[in-house]
Amino acid sequence: MAARREPSSDDESYEVLDLTEYARRHHWWNRLFGRNSGPLTEKYSVATQIVMGGVSGWCAGFLFQKVGKLAATAVGGGFLLLQIASHGGYIQIDWKRVEKDVNKAKRKIKKEANKSVPEINTLIEESTDFIKKNIVVSGGFVGGFLLGLAS
Repeated sequence: MAARREPSSDDESYEVLDLTEYARRHHWWNRLFGRNSGPLTEKYSVATQIVMGGVSGWCAGFLFQKVGKLAATAVGGGFLLLQIASHGGYIQIDWKRVEKDVNKAKRKIKKEANKSVPEINTLIEESTDFIKKNIVVSGGFVGGFLLGLAS
């Protein structure tokens, strides 16, 4: 944002305004959510942050445990049924074709993985920054997640 002065010659001159100080005093979230809504570390006490992180971590860990057991049961049961059907003669498996298809899929996955590396690095950097800024909540979340997995 620049304020225009009267041109002194053919060239127009502009006054440069320092927006960094304005941005420090007027955060966008203050306008949207009010003065008391800032970063988590400024808004809540350490105990509250640990409890919030712990409860959300426990919920995530508990759900992860239940969904993981269900997925493992489904995949294992499917393999078991396929093995029984193969042993009983209901299914004939062309292992050379399976190997060829698996190798083709491996090459395709490697090719796609090399393309998405910058996006993954950006995500990792953003996650690391978030964890550093909210270390208390992150610690509570990890502890709660482990408790949720154990329960």
